[in-house]
Amino acid sequence: MKIISLNVGRPRLVLQGDRQVSTGIFKSPVAGPVMLHTLNFDGDRQADLNAHGGVNKALYAYPSEHYPFWRQELGGMELTWGNFGENLTTEGLLETQACIGDQYRIGGAVVRVSQPRIPCYKLGIRIGREDMPKRFLASGRSGIYFAVAEEGFVEAGDAIELVKRDEHAISVADVNRAYVHSRESSDLLRRIIDAEILPPWLQKDLEKRLATVEA
Repeated sequence: MKIISLNVGRPRLVLQGDRQVSTGIFKSPVAGPVMLHTLNFDGDRQADLNAHGGVNKALYAYPSEHYPFWRQELGGMELTWGNFGENLTTEGLLETQACIGDQYRIGGAVVRVSQPRIPCYKLGIRIGREDMPKRFLASGRSGIYFAVAEEGFVEAGDAIELVKRDEHAISVADVNRAYVHSRESSDLLRRIIDAEILPPWLQKDLEKRLATVEA
């Protein structure tokens, strides 16, 4: 497992219809080592801190393996590393492998898997399709959010090494399935909730989904 590209970007104003919105989803590859702090990389920021960023969303990784799927789904659209707003474009680390709570060493930093990405409308702005958030969620190709356990320098080409596996063995793909297909995955949904391994907002969201399923 390794980093294919390290991408950062600061918020910019873009047009959505007739209004301006600020977004940090536009990331570009950078060369050389970059310091990863508790909340983000040097040179990287989020625009809406109520919905993005924070300790559980300090680092967002997206598998390079998903890019061919999206190129086909989006009619041959040209996509370059960072197009999904990821800080790290990775090779060899998929949602089916990464479990909530797992710890990985990446360069000089240690990070912990915290949650999948639940997309907002700004992904639609970045890709140029209003239906993109819905399609992204349904695909199960969410990418992986990490919290930072140890700060350190990271750069493209660094290996991604598993250093600790969480005892619950609940993958990011499991959470995606329980979130999107709650009614068909009630047992899995209950197992995830009982483990109490997700950030509070997502834990509460899944509890509401389970209550609706069981009503």
